[in-house]
Amino acid sequence: MNDFIISFTNSYGYIGVLVLIFLENIFPPIPSELILLASGFLITKTNLNIFIMIIFATLGSLLGGILLYYLASLLNKNTLIKLINSKALRFLNLKEKDIDLSFNWFNKKGNISVLICRCIPILRSLISLPAGIFKMSFIKFLLYTIIGSLVWNSVIIVIGYVVGDNFLVINEVLKKYSYLFVALITIIGVIVIFRKRRKNEKSGIN
Repeated sequence: MNDFIISFTNSYGYIGVLVLIFLENIFPPIPSELILLASGFLITKTNLNIFIMIIFATLGSLLGGILLYYLASLLNKNTLIKLINSKALRFLNLKEKDIDLSFNWFNKKGNISVLICRCIPILRSLISLPAGIFKMSFIKFLLYTIIGSLVWNSVIIVIGYVVGDNFLVINEVLKKYSYLFVALITIIGVIVIFRKRRKNEKSGIN
């Protein structure tokens, strides 16, 4: 998998990253960290532009998110779980607990969870499912997906650009300490929600 991602990114540049990130959103087992790190490294060896690379990666995230949102809007949670557990989709290696986790995030944090979860492995893709099933405002879904994906893609691509040849080592570090990153993003999300609620209370909004 790693060799294919590196080779594909190297061969197709911007379009390669867009396609891989699009697929990663639909098939969560594909590691977006490696794709983005490899694209950052690729920039150091070619005339590709880092800002354009970030835009294409974010576009891939957006297109993948829209597809999942639309498909989920046609389903309910029980049907979704049956599909995930079916033989046809077993290759995705998704578990019912992964689906439950994304729904718990959405139920507890509301629409803002779409923004927060774009920076969390696995949930980055799966959060589109409850958003679609519960018919979240499509405009808000697009906005939060763009912002969250833009932040995640920018950070990881820049890291790949800075570390250069060592991007594979950094990829292993990210995988090993991803839970710390998840905890950090969760804390930031809670702070944002708390400040928003306090602001609404001061403004007299219930």
